[in-house]
Amino acid sequence: MLDFAIFAVTFLLALVAAVLYLYPASRQAAGIPGITPTEEKDGNLPDIVNSGSLHEFLVNLHERYGPVVSFWFGRRLVVSLGTVDVLKQHINPNKTSDPFETMLKSLLRYHSGVASVSENHTRKKLYESGVTNSLRSNFALLLKLSEELLDKWLSYPEAQHVPLCQHMLGFAMKSVTQMVLGSTFEDDQEVIHFQKNHGTIWSEIGKGFLDGSLDKSTTRKKQYEDALRQLESILKKIIKERKGGNFSQHIFIDSLVQGNLNDQQILEDSMIFSLASCVITAKLCTWAICFLTTSEEVQRKLYEEIDQVFGKDPITPEKIEQLRYCRQVLCETVRAAKLTPVSARLQDIEGKIDKFIIPRETLVLYALGVVLQDPSTWPSPHKFDPDRFDDESVMKTFSLLGFSGTQECPELRFAYMVTTVLLSVLVRRLHLLSVEGQHIETKYELVTSSKEEAWITVSKRY
Repeated sequence: MLDFAIFAVTFLLALVAAVLYLYPASRQAAGIPGITPTEEKDGNLPDIVNSGSLHEFLVNLHERYGPVVSFWFGRRLVVSLGTVDVLKQHINPNKTSDPFETMLKSLLRYHSGVASVSENHTRKKLYESGVTNSLRSNFALLLKLSEELLDKWLSYPEAQHVPLCQHMLGFAMKSVTQMVLGSTFEDDQEVIHFQKNHGTIWSEIGKGFLDGSLDKSTTRKKQYEDALRQLESILKKIIKERKGGNFSQHIFIDSLVQGNLNDQQILEDSMIFSLASCVITAKLCTWAICFLTTSEEVQRKLYEEIDQVFGKDPITPEKIEQLRYCRQVLCETVRAAKLTPVSARLQDIEGKIDKFIIPRETLVLYALGVVLQDPSTWPSPHKFDPDRFDDESVMKTFSLLGFSGTQECPELRFAYMVTTVLLSVLVRRLHLLSVEGQHIETKYELVTSSKEEAWITVSKRY
């Protein structure tokens, strides 16, 4: 095992390591510009640690060497792609695979095996059906949870600081558990119990397996295994109930139960979707509100759209679909926050990018955080500007990166709808305001977050 300090960069290295765990070592991709190993055993891991995160390391690497670069993860060469043009050229017939599934399955030590392209396609269809049907069936619930948060914020004095990250995590946990797993989580104590176990698992999959510290600590290992066992026990019970019952409320897990999957696949997929959806939904909600508090003009335009679409009428699923500017706000949030800054793919067949050959079984990183800040694709990339997504060609580029359209991951699609409903409820009644003097530092993990709590204040519109 590598030294503990080497793995201080947690989640993004976990994504890379997970792919390495699943697949054999690649051959050298000779001739691709980049850096040689700093250490024989560790490769460029010390450089990554010194950069602060894999994302920041890749930013520097692409600035120095261009859109196609290479470095060493341990004794294995890795290729990173850093512009839209080179991503378009990348040949990867296994594009239906989900990086979250790749990472989480290996780190949770699930052993259902690596799915074929056709199996991945079938599972993707089940996921799409699950997201669509659960959102449609539970829209009233989502609206209720959003309005409960609104009432809580309306009760605060205007000068009171609101802990945004904390509230968004709680909101996401309530939404995901009830819409994905069902009525068991109408009880707040069940949600709190789920959140505690979720936190224990999520913190350990990022570092505990990789640095060996989990196996070295009897206490931590027991806490992790107990948390995973408790969540799996809950999921098994829900799967059994949903198989044997007739429910008016359609939840995400129902689509998996109705698909041609065995119990272990249903368990793994529902675990992975629950873990990932909670985090992505919480962070998307957090960053969207953060950006709105810093842009009065964007918040005004969003309010005007919400007022024009709904007026004094109730918020409905049909009218939610008309909120085009709101979708632009969320797309720009994903871009500006670099919500998922890196994904990983295995080069299934030999490919060519520009003049470079990418051998079969090479680990290829999509440096999405680099691509999303590329000024040649995104003019004024550091400006929060939802209007850029009014251009259809920009939306096509975003779809190519997996953030919208047919390549959009199901967890993000779920998060888009949940955040849209929440913003419709909040912005309709509240001005969202930043706290003067606050500087939010970014932490680049598997999903980008703030290093510390983000605080806002609110004031009533009426």
